Amino acid sequence: MLRQQQVLQQTQKLSPQQIQVIRMLELPVLELEDRIRQELEENPTLEEGAESGTQENQEDNETTYESAEEISLGDYRSEDDIPDYKLQASNRAKDERQPEYTYTDSASLQEYLIDQLHLKETEPRILATAEYIIGTLDNNGYMNRPLSAIADDIAFATGADIPEELLEEALLSIQELDPPGIGARDLRECLLLQLERKRASRSTTLAYRIVDEEFESFSKRHYEKILKNLEIGEEELKGALQEILALNPKPGNAWSDVFEDKMEQIVPDFTVESIDGELIITLNNSNIPELRINNSYADMLEDWNNKNNRSSDTRNAILFVKQKLDSAKWFIDAIRQRNHTMMRTMEVIAELQRDYLLTGDERKLRPMILKDVAERAGFDISTISRVSNSKYVQTDFGVLLLKEFFSEGAQKEDGEEVSTREIKKILQEMVDAENKKKPLADDRLSEMLKERGYPVARRTIAKYRDQLGIPVARLRKEI
Repeated sequence: MLRQQQVLQQTQKLSPQQIQVIRMLELPVLELEDRIRQELEENPTLEEGAESGTQENQEDNETTYESAEEISLGDYRSEDDIPDYKLQASNRAKDERQPEYTYTDSASLQEYLIDQLHLKETEPRILATAEYIIGTLDNNGYMNRPLSAIADDIAFATGADIPEELLEEALLSIQELDPPGIGARDLRECLLLQLERKRASRSTTLAYRIVDEEFESFSKRHYEKILKNLEIGEEELKGALQEILALNPKPGNAWSDVFEDKMEQIVPDFTVESIDGELIITLNNSNIPELRINNSYADMLEDWNNKNNRSSDTRNAILFVKQKLDSAKWFIDAIRQRNHTMMRTMEVIAELQRDYLLTGDERKLRPMILKDVAERAGFDISTISRVSNSKYVQTDFGVLLLKEFFSEGAQKEDGEEVSTREIKKILQEMVDAENKKKPLADDRLSEMLKERGYPVARRTIAKYRDQLGIPVARLRKEI
């Protein structure tokens, strides 16, 4: 039975200007530069240059910033009331913009392998099959699909029936390419392929035997079992293990790492300097141009508005120019509000982490969560989250991700509150200093921390250890 019912519901929608400010907050400085360049290209009413009376305008603008509750409420992707011309520009900026420094590991690796393949004298059918297999390799250079599945794919795509012997031969031709270990079906095969190419010696021969015959024991670090089964001494085992540990378990990355180092570039969004005991905060706007409205378009609109008789073309031109002028004004205001919110957030972080920023001593890093900064800055927690996400700060002690300043707190036995980062640092130091022949179990690490005044449960130790990327004691064992 259908029934009509009236429901009174209070909702709050964000204005297009508020949405634009939120989007600006999410952009790191390099992406902001791209976004501004794009807007300058698309909007003729916006141009580079300082506005007349910029200082007064900026001060007036700062008095009219929306509160954090206004610009950070809920799901801001509701855009029903945003004009189409704003949606088009914003969506292009979000969806089509590419990072300034990009590199595609998988595609480049495939091209590199195919280029090598064509330099070899290879039968056409094997060449075509090998090219297909190369297309299935993952970013680490592994072929993690069975040959039978690849044969089915080729049959479905081309109608050709490829015998397994041909697939094996094609795979073998790939495994002869550089980097060594490429095209392996698992880690064991990857290591064996690399060891086969090494100059023969006692250590490499023994390393090959260990991977080939005792891989499970090697993986679990059951060195006593390897010593017994292969009837070798500890020094021989050490030499062989050094050979194995020098191999690359992800050969697909070996070729691309050189290029990634060149492609990656971190540009800090803030600079915090310590001068005479004071922290000086700067927002990185060195490559951000000042923006202003092109007055010729504003004058043109005023002239048109003063005319009594307007043609249809004139009315359309007036609408177009007005929309572009509105968009330019909103864009300039969004940049100013972004700068204000960014600076205020960084100022509060610097206040809370003053001792750490003055000394660089991680023990001075105090517990701090998003709520702490939000309450002091007068912003919503989601606003602080957007500011701190993917943003970097240049300090006297290096470039740091803003998120690194946030951590939960823990209490020492004397009641003093400390950052969990401090505990993790001590945990890392303990593991680094342990006897690798008898690595410390989580229970023992918990006891040692308690002796230092940090009552941390064994389960918490395991969690911190995982976060630090430290294996369990059994896997840290060395001979």
